[in-house]
Amino acid sequence: MKYCFIIPCYNHDLVIRETVLALSQHPFPIIIVNDGSQSSTKKVLEQVAQEFEQVQLIHRFENGGKGAAMQTGLAAAIENNMTHALQIDADGQHDLGDLQAFLLEAEQYPSALISGQPVYDNTISKGRFYGRYITHFWVALETLSFKVIDSMCGYRVYPLAEYKKLISTARLGMRMDFDIEVMVKLIWQGVEVRFVNTKVHYPEFGVSHFHAFKDNVLISKMHTRLFFGMLRRLPKILYKKRLLRSTR
Repeated sequence: MKYCFIIPCYNHDLVIRETVLALSQHPFPIIIVNDGSQSSTKKVLEQVAQEFEQVQLIHRFENGGKGAAMQTGLAAAIENNMTHALQIDADGQHDLGDLQAFLLEAEQYPSALISGQPVYDNTISKGRFYGRYITHFWVALETLSFKVIDSMCGYRVYPLAEYKKLISTARLGMRMDFDIEVMVKLIWQGVEVRFVNTKVHYPEFGVSHFHAFKDNVLISKMHTRLFFGMLRRLPKILYKKRLLRSTR
């Protein structure tokens, strides 16, 4: 198993060096995707890339969104013959002390998508906390399962063979809809999703690029597409569920 880290970055320069320093304790390549950041952030990222040999810095010259940055990073990981990619946010909200738990789960279940199950402290806003339950409801409907504990956490391990198979037939969202959509469509493909408890902290001076109105509209449109996509796939989904039960 060949791992790498992927960090999508758009104007996050306050803690990026500390994040890379922590990740550099692991012997894996670190792919940072600069998603059209301002010049001051670009300068910091270039300094980080010079300081740490493990870093591969990829510049997107126009901001395309988190999903676009992740797809650029995942494409680079596949091109570099990696088997698994660990997605980490650039804003310092993820507890990197939990990395070993993600790696152990991926070692045990190499074909599964390993996703964080957030354990929040009091830094999360009420709107963000309760808003997630709306998406959880829709994802349960789209996958006909209550096993998906969280579909919005951007701390996860992608099995790249399964991801490569998915993108050969499916399009994925380019912005904040990416994390949700890629998980649902991997589940449709038959990929198991497993969850690891992880603490999530929103730094006091952290920069969030989630736009309450625009991104919620985008995510609502995505759920509409996924719901009707589920209806088209309903016979196949039910057949797979019956087949899975019969083999247990």
